[in-house]
Amino acid sequence: MPHTPAPTTGSESAVSVQGVLKQFGDFTAVKDLDIEIRAGEFFSMLGPSGSGKTTVLRMIAGFEEPTAGKILLHGTDVTRTAPFDREVNTVFQDYALFPHLTISENVAYGLKVRGISKAERARLVGEALEQVQLGHVADRRPSQLSGGQRQRIALARALILRPKVLLLDEPLGALDKQLREQMQVELKQIQREVGITFIFVTHDQEEALTLSDRVAVFNDGKIEQVGTPHEVYEFPETEFVAKFLGVTNLVPSDLSLRLFGDANVHSLRPERVHLADTTAPVDAETIAISGIVAETVYAGPHTRYLVDTEDGVRVIAEKQNSHTPRVGSSVHRGDAVSLRFQRNHATAIPGTVAAAVPA
Repeated sequence: MPHTPAPTTGSESAVSVQGVLKQFGDFTAVKDLDIEIRAGEFFSMLGPSGSGKTTVLRMIAGFEEPTAGKILLHGTDVTRTAPFDREVNTVFQDYALFPHLTISENVAYGLKVRGISKAERARLVGEALEQVQLGHVADRRPSQLSGGQRQRIALARALILRPKVLLLDEPLGALDKQLREQMQVELKQIQREVGITFIFVTHDQEEALTLSDRVAVFNDGKIEQVGTPHEVYEFPETEFVAKFLGVTNLVPSDLSLRLFGDANVHSLRPERVHLADTTAPVDAETIAISGIVAETVYAGPHTRYLVDTEDGVRVIAEKQNSHTPRVGSSVHRGDAVSLRFQRNHATAIPGTVAAAVPA
């Protein structure tokens, strides 16, 4: 596959979604949405099922028309433009490969439709298959390939047409965990090499954080927050974002006021909470809360401890399992512990109030 230089990343957006509303009868799937996606970036739309992310992707592709608003691709209004007239391509979860064609014929299909000569098709297909490290399967049928190989072939077929924007609708969803993680790394590497804009839809939080330059977190047809993976994880702007992106402790407003001098609810990630003996000294920047271990959850690399505090709030602490395997953890259910965390490791969520949740 020929190397495509990254588009310039000036003021022009690769995709601009402006005031888009999408209704299906009485149901509003997308609510007055605005997104600016930069040229050359890996942009993920993350959210639970029914949050509107796939509907937005389909509107960008041209498979659905907005009820209101408009969509621009590199500054051109394509709101009413047919899918085949947009410089975008889509990779689906089910790969959509033709079972009766060889891998080479599958990858070459779009080029053949465009009238590219046989010799040029052969050259471009060879480069495309080498790009995804599958030159050796050119003469096989899709049924003879693994799920991961079929996913890479679908990606090669989409990229060989050199779209300005590549849309990916949960393309790794059918893969097992180990292969999915391997493909995440490969997908990001390919995106960097070809340099075009990727718009990726997923409900998998870890996947979005791993792949993305920026993430838009969807909920109920609207965007709750857009930012880099670091920004949305470390500095959630709503309680939904804090809870959806991994596991967090939401410190209620009354306890936040006492601990931090700020009545907003605070997000405190479990990996920032440490367990200590109740008699261990505490420095000025450390907050200590006493509690009883209600449950332990062993998860391989780490163990989670659910601790019922003296303030009536259940707090989750997470500890890497760095102890000697045959010895095991020294903390058990029913133990009295002191939860320790740095004051600046908790993040305030603006404009939030919540009551304490009984343990």
